[in-house]
Amino acid sequence: MLSTLFVVDQNADVLPLANNVVTFETYLQEYPKLGESKLRVINLCDCDRYLSQGYYCSLLAEARNHQVLPSLKVINGLRDGDNALFLSQAWFDKRGIAITDDAELIICMGETQQPEFSKLAAYLFQQFPAPLLKVTLQQQDKGVRVQVQRRDFSTLQVAQLEFCTQVLGHVHATQWNKRKSHKKYRWDIAMLVDHDEKLPPSNKGAISRFVKAGEKLGIKVHPLEAAELYNLGQYDGLFIRETTAIDHHTYRLAQEAEQKDLVVIDDPSSILRCCNKVFLHDAFNYKKVPSLETRFVSQCNEQVIDKLIAELSLPMVLKMPESSFSKGVFKVKTKEELGERLQELMSVSAIVLAQAYLYTDYDWRIGVLNGRAIYACRYHMARNHWQIYNHESKRNFSGGFDTLPTFEVPKAVLRAALKAAVVVGNGLYGIDIKEHNGKAYVLEVNDNPNIDQGVEDKYLGDELYMQVMSEFSRRLEARGKK
Repeated sequence: MLSTLFVVDQNADVLPLANNVVTFETYLQEYPKLGESKLRVINLCDCDRYLSQGYYCSLLAEARNHQVLPSLKVINGLRDGDNALFLSQAWFDKRGIAITDDAELIICMGETQQPEFSKLAAYLFQQFPAPLLKVTLQQQDKGVRVQVQRRDFSTLQVAQLEFCTQVLGHVHATQWNKRKSHKKYRWDIAMLVDHDEKLPPSNKGAISRFVKAGEKLGIKVHPLEAAELYNLGQYDGLFIRETTAIDHHTYRLAQEAEQKDLVVIDDPSSILRCCNKVFLHDAFNYKKVPSLETRFVSQCNEQVIDKLIAELSLPMVLKMPESSFSKGVFKVKTKEELGERLQELMSVSAIVLAQAYLYTDYDWRIGVLNGRAIYACRYHMARNHWQIYNHESKRNFSGGFDTLPTFEVPKAVLRAALKAAVVVGNGLYGIDIKEHNGKAYVLEVNDNPNIDQGVEDKYLGDELYMQVMSEFSRRLEARGKK
């Protein structure tokens, strides 16, 4: 049984959590006890000083193979670094957070007493996974400077201490309850989701089917948000079902999971390669993957514009290197529009992709897992639009779809999909392809492809989820995780 232990500097009575609160001296001398190797340690000691009790608490916990929060890496980072973030006003607006004045808040295990800052607290806890943080918000031009500092319980006021005690009591209780139901499962996999995401890679129906498929294979799948994944080491695998990006917690969590030798889908290399279209199209060129004519644009002047028109003709498509769900992709019809849009995009990115335009009634999406095609869909264009998603239309946001067995996919499309997947790796990918006059043109490889209940599973049904979770099982077996 995995139990939770709270370690404090001197006074164990500071937290009324039964026998689960001990002083550093007790932890130093009396642990590990027989049968206590499966221990989760929440280090509440002062960690501000190098070689302090808090520092040694986490050091000993890692040496004793205890799962500890915060880790030494986090302690060092909070002590040595500036730990100041700049978050744009758009970041706050997107999450419905109103910032009117400078503010200060205490974050305990990703929660705060100020409900208006709950999403910010969860985000900062994911960036700096320490049990107690002090955050100072300072308004600046076009955003907010966020200063993050580690705190210990001796610095808290009475009301803050009461709040933090409640939060830690909840952590203590849920950890005990969670472990009681795990005995029948051989492995535990964290599934990263974002319940507030507007266009998630998997809808609720698909998530529940992944969970059920895992159960049949002896895998306990835990759908969790980023703020809940403060200790990845307790899991055997990570399955990312949140839209990925490089400068994002999805990529950082994938890196951490890989470093801890977890089975990871999407792995960080796949995220890095798929999220940047510059890498993909350069690799397509070298590996001779069939794709539309594409040019990398790093300058915007009359000569460059004329050359693009001569080589790709109008209309053409301009793409930001990092984009998803058809965002950051624009069709330009005139020379003037091409120049204006190029200038706009190059103010954000050093490179913009220009691509030949090819209209088709639908795009193919071939789902590939470990080099094998597992599903096939045709996504039709949104009504009166040239893409499958029309982000400016609320009524006709996307087109229809057809789901087919992979053996009915044209051979040219299937060959192109499998060849493109090899460029990225052996993970789970969705390859977008246009088909015209019997030829296939790969548009991109998605490291986090849609698998929605009622769409991609329309042909295989529950078998699609079994195939994905069976790949997890196979990889876990290969690594000898038990």
